[in-house]
Amino acid sequence: MSDSQTASAPAGAGDAVIDVRDVHYAVDGRPIFSGLDIQARRGLITAVMGPSGTGKTTLLRLITGQIYADRGLVSVFGRDVGTLGGTELYAMRQRMGMLFQNGALLTDIDVFENVAFPVREHTDLPEPLIRKLVLTKLEAVGLRGAAHLMPGELSGGMARRVALARAIVMDPEVLIYDEPFVGLDPISLGVILRLVKQMNDALKITSVVVSHDVQEISSIADYSYLLSEGRVVAAGTPAELARSDSATVRQFMTGAADGPVRFHYPAADYAAELLEASR
Repeated sequence: MSDSQTASAPAGAGDAVIDVRDVHYAVDGRPIFSGLDIQARRGLITAVMGPSGTGKTTLLRLITGQIYADRGLVSVFGRDVGTLGGTELYAMRQRMGMLFQNGALLTDIDVFENVAFPVREHTDLPEPLIRKLVLTKLEAVGLRGAAHLMPGELSGGMARRVALARAIVMDPEVLIYDEPFVGLDPISLGVILRLVKQMNDALKITSVVVSHDVQEISSIADYSYLLSEGRVVAAGTPAELARSDSATVRQFMTGAADGPVRFHYPAADYAAELLEASR
């Protein structure tokens, strides 16, 4: 796939739980997306990759209705997010789980209560059932024995696993991961990768994973999108992207310093600016 080709949606995109079509979005006149097209199919792990600053987290905010597109369609569960009222938007979010980049655990309550928090907020389940539900999810991430620990007593990998247990405690239909591998040691990284795959297969969740960790996400993703300059520049299975003849894809997949994706933010001529500053 070359840079000039338009990345196509995965086959069978009619079963897309999340459908982003021709989305345009700008901040203070600076374009973030210029015709973005992405679909996440039911039951699959969809990876969204790209260099820093390409709008990956912004995409998640659009999907969850925290912000709205200037133009185009963002559809979740067959509903246009931009047309949902407050009650409808709240109901949509209850069908989704979110693993934040830093875990975002509540520091003043223990592991058990962190995982129980969404259940207490959104249901009237009796305490014995809440306890059983929370312990089941903690067991799934291997941390049932850490239920009494405070967040400050956890390692980075453990905190991420507690956050994952909290994200799945309500049995969501869609699970969103925002840079889940950042800052993890190799062992914790391997554990999180295995958990993401196991959760998706066992619970039949539709997963969207935003990441710039190419090798890691490629090992578990069913379909991947690569973003650059406000649009999808390549899409396909990890194997298809690895075989791509696109210069942009090759640069990102190999981590090359030189290529279409520039390290420097656009600026005036360096020498001319230095001379101007010295006057």
